Amino acid sequence: MSHILIIEDDPFVAITIEDILREQGASSVSIAASQTEAVDAALVQRPDLITSDVRLADGSGPLAVRAIHEKLGPIPVIFITGTPAECSPRAPEDIILAKPLDHKAMAIAFRQATGQGCE
Repeated sequence: MSHILIIEDDPFVAITIEDILREQGASSVSIAASQTEAVDAALVQRPDLITSDVRLADGSGPLAVRAIHEKLGPIPVIFITGTPAECSPRAPEDIILAKPLDHKAMAIAFRQATGQGCE
């Protein structure tokens, strides 16, 4: 149904996000731990949705998303971060979820971002 790009440098958080999104119907997932890996992964397989942390050990999630958008056009984004105030640059329609990640909030955000409603 949908390919998701998870930009997250904490492997435990990345796997948790993957599990939640697969439960919601994601058919495939790529995980990138750095800004460069994220852009490369998106170019290999265009994602239908991007989830991204803000602070990465190597780079910035918002800058990775901006680079992906410049190359591939608009793609829905869910930022999942402990630092929501630093979530810039971003588009007004981007969804921001605060860490620690809430399973139900993530499921709702996935449905909103992919146009599946909020039920």
